Formats: sequence, structure tokens, C-alpha cells
Amino acid sequence: MSAPTESIPAQPGLRAGAIGFTDALVIGLAATSPAYSLAAVIGAIAALVGVYAPGVLLASFVPMALIATAFFYLNRVDQDCGTTFSWVTRAMGPWFGWIGGWAIAMTGVLVVGSLADVGVSFSLLAVGLDDAAENAWIRMPLAIGLILLMTWLCVLGTDISARLQNFLIIAQIGSLLVFAALAIAKAVTDNSPLDPIDPSLSWLNPFGAGGAALTSGLLLGVFAYWGWESAVNLSEETTDGASTPGRAALWSTVVLLVTYVSVAIAVVAFAGTAYLTENAGDEEFLFADLADEVMGGWGWVVLLSVATSAIASTQTTIIPASRTGLSMARRHALPPRLAHISQRHRTPDVSTWLVAAIAIAWYVGIYQVSANALFDSLTALSLLISFYYALTGVACAVYHRKHLTESPKNLLLIGVGPVVGAVMLTWLLVLSVRDMSDPENSYSGQSWLGVGPPLVIGVGIFLVGVAFMFYWRSRDGRYWEERPSLPDPDVVRGVKAGAKDPGGMEG
Repeated sequence: MSAPTESIPAQPGLRAGAIGFTDALVIGLAATSPAYSLAAVIGAIAALVGVYAPGVLLASFVPMALIATAFFYLNRVDQDCGTTFSWVTRAMGPWFGWIGGWAIAMTGVLVVGSLADVGVSFSLLAVGLDDAAENAWIRMPLAIGLILLMTWLCVLGTDISARLQNFLIIAQIGSLLVFAALAIAKAVTDNSPLDPIDPSLSWLNPFGAGGAALTSGLLLGVFAYWGWESAVNLSEETTDGASTPGRAALWSTVVLLVTYVSVAIAVVAFAGTAYLTENAGDEEFLFADLADEVMGGWGWVVLLSVATSAIASTQTTIIPASRTGLSMARRHALPPRLAHISQRHRTPDVSTWLVAAIAIAWYVGIYQVSANALFDSLTALSLLISFYYALTGVACAVYHRKHLTESPKNLLLIGVGPVVGAVMLTWLLVLSVRDMSDPENSYSGQSWLGVGPPLVIGVGIFLVGVAFMFYWRSRDGRYWEERPSLPDPDVVRGVKAGAKDPGGMEG
């Protein structure tokens, strides 16, 4: 092994106390892109399971809530902006930790360009510029400009990002709930021009459809909830970093649950399953059509909601990737330049701009293959998401293993819950691999190396990460000298200041 590379110079820390609970909650919500996520999956889920779409979204919440609990308890003992990377390293060693950090960083690279593209498209549609929205030569430069703008705002400061997100999330959630209320009202009064159905509590049964339809729907549901942990990536910049980010992550999943289930009930009741099945392939544009039917001349409000959702998530998705890069560089797991923090803004400027640059390169490059290839790269996200969420759930139980039998609450919330969530996500990961192996299940319908493009993209990114991991270890092996450790017992038990359970209950 060659001599270690240059040491990381002393850096100013990230700006502590830049945001509070509300800001962290908003960032966690915005990172999921709720309006866009609903628009992207509601038609497909309804086509798969019919009236049980609300139940599938309810069931998809379960693994998310269990993993959110793992994030809460791990953040309580280690407030590191690298989240999964840092926690898995402490619990299971550097090899698992490094690849978990790589998975988080790559999810941002895969999705940022697509989010910006959707944000630009729906902004143009909202103001009536339909032809411009369909013109790639207009849309792509605007999307690249949007990525650069959002990256600049991330570099300017977390507090500035939070203020922007506060406005955008109100627009999203508010318009979605208004849409849901109007749709349900028109459905139950038979004022829908489509084929309305009266809502029923039986729709909340996730097992109503059963079989492969349920598993495929759960995969889409996990994608819809993904992103809430962005709040925890800001733990070093949040007031009471040991408690606030974890609580924000937990509450963001609850808000998403209410929003998603409400809108799903509204869409199924208003449109009926036949219409949704026939138009499922239109993706988010199905949602745009329904907005016009439900809100009449105010349909542009929902279009604008999807646009702001994608724009907001363009910014917040950069945060986990850039903070993970910073954390990895601080521990010598990546080149030291990525650990640079702006003297003026106290943000990780180098890693933030690098994430944006790679995301733009991926967006432009994959679009040259085809627009469908861009969507295939989004499908590959489910592999990376399921992997690092499941890894975090296992790490929580392993890291706290000495404390699981201290109380029934510890056993349930720190041990059993996260592991069950990890098992569920691993199961979905295996199902994803199975489904993606069939080229017919991809957007493009093409065969790459005999399987679907999403599987090639997902496995390819994982293998590139493994190759880079071995390369960097040959350059600088300091990070790989770390060994698994155990948390401070006083922090686990809530004895030390700031270590509290959700709702203020002591551990």
C-alpha cells in the first residue's frame, strides 16, 4: 500500500443551529417530492391493485416508519451528516459503511436531472406552453439551469434552503389536500364526468389485491416515500441535533402517509379503476388530466404543485449526497478535497458542486440514449434505496445489541422494528431484481446484456462503487483501519442531555 494521501486541512464546521424542527420537517417532506411522487405512481398502483391503491400506500408506510425509527435512534448516538455511512461503519465496519455511503450519493446523481426535467416541464405546462414542454432543446437547458440554481442555493446556506422549502411545501401539500377534498366531494355527489366510486374503508386493506400486484405496488410505494431522511443529513446544522432531525424524519413519514392515502382515495373515487388502468402509462400526465377534471379552470394549481414539488426535491436531493460525500472525505474514505467547507457559507461547497456536475452529466448522457432510458435509471433507484435503508435497519440493531434486552421498548423500537423493516425491504429488493431482469418490465422495453436496462444500471453503479472503493483503499487505507464500536450507554439510555425519545420520553 502506498503512503497516505494529503491530510485534510483544518476546516470550519458546518453552521450549527442553522435550522430548527419545522425547517427539518419541511426539508424531509420536500425531499420526497410528494406531488411529483404521487403523480408518478398513483396511476400505476391503481392499475395494479384497483381500489386497494390507498391500502398499498398504507402498507408501504410500514417499512418506512420502521426504518425512520432506526434513523432516529442511530442519530441520537451519532449526529453525523453522513448518516448511513457513519452508522454502518460504526456498527458493521468500513466495507459495509463505504458501500452504504456510495448508494446514498448515487441516488442523488440518478434522480436530480429527472426531477429538474419534470419541474421545468410542469412549469411550462402550468403557464400553457405545452409545445415548449415537449421540446427537449428548450426543456433540457432549462433543467440544467435549474440544477445549477438549486445547487447554488444549497451552497449559500442551509437556512436559505429551508426558507425556500417552507414556501414550496405549503404550496404542494395545500394544493394536494384541496384536490383530494374536491375530488371526493364530486365523487360522492356523482358530479364526476368519469366513472366515480363511493369511497369505502375496505380500500385500506393492502391485501385486497394480493399476489404479484401487491408486491409490485409496494415497490412503487417505497419510491413514493423515499427521501424523508434528508432531515437527518442536516443533524450537524440543526438545533438539538441529537433529537430534532430524528423527530422530523419520523413526523415527515406520518404527514406523507396522510397526504398519500387521502389523494389515493380521492383519485380512485373520482376517476374509477377502469379509467386509471387505461391511462396508467401516462405517468404524471394522468395526474395533470385529473387536475383539470377536478378543479376546472384551476387545474393549473395542481400542475404548479407538481412543478414546485420537483423543483423543491431537486434542491433537497442534493443535500444527502453532498453531506455524505463530506462525511466520507472527513474519514478519509474519499478524496480530502470533498471535505472542504466554505469559509463564508459554512456549507460543503466542493461536494455539493460535484454532485451537481455528475448529476448533469448523467442526465444529459442518459437522455442521449433515449427519454425512456432516463426513466429506466429512475427505476434502478429502488435497488439502491432498498439496499441502504435495509442496511441502516440492520446496523441499528447491531450497534445497539448490548441494550436490546434492557427494556421491551428497546427490543421493539431499536431491535425488532428496524430488522423487520430491513427484512421487508430486502424482500422488495429481491423482487425488484426479479422484475428488472425482464426487459419487458422496463420503460424502453429494450434488452441490455440480456436483462432490463434498470437492472444493468443499478448493478453497474454498485460495481463501479466497489471498484472505486478498492482503488481508494489502495491510495489511502486510513478509513479501513476503523473497527466496529459500541454506543455510549448513557446516550442510549437517554441520560445525557439531548438524548430523548419522540414526544420527550426518556430512553
